[in-house]
Amino acid sequence: MAPPISLVGLKADQFRHPLDQQATQALKQLPGMDLLVRNLLAPVAEPVFYLENISSSLLVGPNQLPELHALLGQACEILDVEVPQLYVRQNPVPNAYTLAMRGKQPFIVIHTSLLDLLTPAEIQAVLAHELGHLKCEHGVYLTLANLILLAAGQLNPWGTILAQGLQTQLMQWLRCAELTCDRAALLVAQDARVVASVLMKLCGGSRTYQDQLNLDAFLAQAQAYSQYRDQWGDLYKDVQTAQLTHPLPVLRAWELLNWFDSPAYGQLLRTYTRKSLI
Repeated sequence: MAPPISLVGLKADQFRHPLDQQATQALKQLPGMDLLVRNLLAPVAEPVFYLENISSSLLVGPNQLPELHALLGQACEILDVEVPQLYVRQNPVPNAYTLAMRGKQPFIVIHTSLLDLLTPAEIQAVLAHELGHLKCEHGVYLTLANLILLAAGQLNPWGTILAQGLQTQLMQWLRCAELTCDRAALLVAQDARVVASVLMKLCGGSRTYQDQLNLDAFLAQAQAYSQYRDQWGDLYKDVQTAQLTHPLPVLRAWELLNWFDSPAYGQLLRTYTRKSLI
């Protein structure tokens, strides 16, 4: 396999999903949000999150889980992003998440149960997905939206109505942002099957039946869902996903494969010089 392409100078808008662009622009129009979180919430919340992680999780580094540290460093070099802190947390629910409210001390947390499910290449794809949030400054907007939802819900009955509207907008934005971050994972893996395999395992991965998982069958399942959704229209999809923070895994796989096969993806990689990161 050829060494990965390092995307030095990569800009977020070069791979941002169009739906993410639209939803992010809508959040930017909400007045005072950025000022509120960066100058009021962040100075208080960031130390709390830092203490929570450094006291209850493992901080990954050259001398602590060095293989994970190397995977993160390579992903950061490919995406041209500064290396954040990475924590491993004991948790039976496979998950990973990111926080970066002011662009200072950003960190990624990955659960032990997710590490147990994935291969090293798949773990790196997950880390790259989280780096996509940092590259696109998703963490800022997520914190801002959550703050406004909380404040609106506590002010008065009119605030509750406002919060419901914002929640709908927030959930839509979150789902769109995840599609962008799947693209970031692909830009690091540079192999659509690696990222699709992560999504398959998030659907129903099991260490017991690891050797019986069939990626081609999962991709066929994604195609079947896409055809069924087209038959029933967007209304069915909206009802199914309205309260979800992430798009459906099969839909994410289908979106990812479509981008991988598009001229835009190939052209993006051709604009950079291949170099060995080994």
